[in-house]
Amino acid sequence: MITSKNKRRISDSTIQKYFLIFSVIVLIVFILFPLASLLKNAFMDTSGNFIGILNFSKYIENPSLIASFKNSIFVSIVSSLISLCLAFIYSYAITRTNIKFKNFFKTMGMFPLFAPTMLYGISLIYLFGNKGIFTTMGLEVPLYGPLGIIISQILFTFPQAFLILSVALSMADYRLYEAADSLGASEFKKFCKITIPGIKYSLLSSFFVSFILAFTDFGAAKVVGGNYNVLATDIYKQVVGQFNIPMGATVSMVMLIPVLIAFTLDKMASKKQGMTITAKSMPYKIKENKSRDRAFLIVCSLITLLIFILIFVSVIGSVIKLWPYNLSFTMEHYTFKGILGSGIKTYLSSLKISTLTAVFGTIFVFFSAYMIEKVDKFPKLRQIAYFLSMIPMALPGLVLGISYITFFNSASNPLNFLYGSTAILVIVNIVHFYSVCFITSNSSLKMLDIEV
Repeated sequence: MITSKNKRRISDSTIQKYFLIFSVIVLIVFILFPLASLLKNAFMDTSGNFIGILNFSKYIENPSLIASFKNSIFVSIVSSLISLCLAFIYSYAITRTNIKFKNFFKTMGMFPLFAPTMLYGISLIYLFGNKGIFTTMGLEVPLYGPLGIIISQILFTFPQAFLILSVALSMADYRLYEAADSLGASEFKKFCKITIPGIKYSLLSSFFVSFILAFTDFGAAKVVGGNYNVLATDIYKQVVGQFNIPMGATVSMVMLIPVLIAFTLDKMASKKQGMTITAKSMPYKIKENKSRDRAFLIVCSLITLLIFILIFVSVIGSVIKLWPYNLSFTMEHYTFKGILGSGIKTYLSSLKISTLTAVFGTIFVFFSAYMIEKVDKFPKLRQIAYFLSMIPMALPGLVLGISYITFFNSASNPLNFLYGSTAILVIVNIVHFYSVCFITSNSSLKMLDIEV
């Protein structure tokens, strides 16, 4: 005899199964299908004929495209290494010293998250461009090229590296340092033998995350890159400038290779990071050292000053009539007149898309994470959904955008009606930011008691 309680359980189980199936279908349609379409277009010509690996051969034989690949690798590695070093010093100062104004420095360290790399490029032009403040004072800097890109990308990747390292440095067991003190180890030896080994995988993770962000960045290269080509701008030129979708798809696939390698290495490093805090662990005790604190305070102040100047310059530039010829105050730029499109409507459209992305993305991500983490049935289905949920993290925004063009712009695609609509912009944004939100929700749900 089936009781009402059993009926409810059967009903709950069925709902869970159907929602998991729905989640998997949505992720397949909006992640795997566009990527498959991108891969297919890389083997086609502009007429849609299959040409095998000819596009890849053309890419390898084209000196300018190969140069772009090398340039992308170079600026990404350099900016990631510098960002890693600065973030380590900054996070070490906040977690392992007694400097003043820690909350202020934490806030300023996260500030670059709220601005695109284009903003830093524009600020650098105000400072070091042909008519920049410092340039007119006689300080000339070769801004347009790798230097400008690297500086912009350092600021862009700094908050992510700072976040990862500050968490790692705060998770320390002071018993190890006490044992080292009893053995007479110097501060430098403790730093080399305890601190660095304890966060080595976090250092690797910070580097790979910074590398992925820098390698796939378009804004900095577009604003201050000058004639220094990188893969991100090459994709833009191929698709928008020449409307060569197959070659754009080819360059996108080439861009995806280093990103996937870095992403895989990052995941491997994350898995190897062992548990550093146990029930018996002691929180880290910061010793008094005024000379150390003064030195770190100066370094943190300089980093914060750089961040502040670059943001402040853009704010000032936005209320000046015409830099540097007419420095009179104006709020005219905030009327959005002269913007390509329809002025203020373009801005409002961005707000609309962002709001819809936040609302629908949050709902879908939370319920997907809940079904994957809290439902104890359908293990295979949950594994598939989890795997699909992690894919967007390894996809650059440009690659995702090109894949959506190749997939949804096809007349034979039943979802073609989405192309050119607000809906597709909302969907691609949800997919682009899906993995980070999913991991956050999944981690939070893990902390809930199983009875909840």
